[in-house]
Amino acid sequence: MSEKNAIGIIELANIYKGFEVQDAVLKTANVEKIIARAICSGKYLIIVRGEIADVETCLETAREVGGFSIVSATIIPHVDPKVFPAIAGTTTLDVGEPVDGLLGIETFSVAAAIKAADFAVQEAEMDILRIHIAMAIGGKGFVAFTGNIEALKSGVIPAIEYIKEEGMLAGYSIIENPHEDLLRELI
Repeated sequence: MSEKNAIGIIELANIYKGFEVQDAVLKTANVEKIIARAICSGKYLIIVRGEIADVETCLETAREVGGFSIVSATIIPHVDPKVFPAIAGTTTLDVGEPVDGLLGIETFSVAAAIKAADFAVQEAEMDILRIHIAMAIGGKGFVAFTGNIEALKSGVIPAIEYIKEEGMLAGYSIIENPHEDLLRELI
């Protein structure tokens, strides 16, 4: 049984090169495109999923074809299944039901936001409400989680420590009993 639980994140400095790299990686690696689009600051973002070896092949191809345009090419292996729908924007929330807590983490990179989401949900029982990446936020990442306050507090620790090590933490907060209008804004 194959496990397509690795994510490849390719950020390019040029849009024209982004299309060229996207075409090359989709032709040479057995990966599924999650996102490919122009993002803030005139960059191009490609996110794919697949088996680890296939994602590694994808990133090698991206580096070869992208050359100097590659800003970063990152693999995240063994990603928790909760991360994929949040990236795709297909998570749901019943706004009429009370939510115990809301955790928001803001990062300076797309890869750091996805890694933070993965770290947190693997550490504690919580749901990823949204992973907002790059568009209309200056190329940064923002992740919103819901769940029990104690789970949010314990889940944030490894995510924050990792992001701090990489110098990619913009900030985070935990809100108890968030107002339903706030939750509506996030879905």
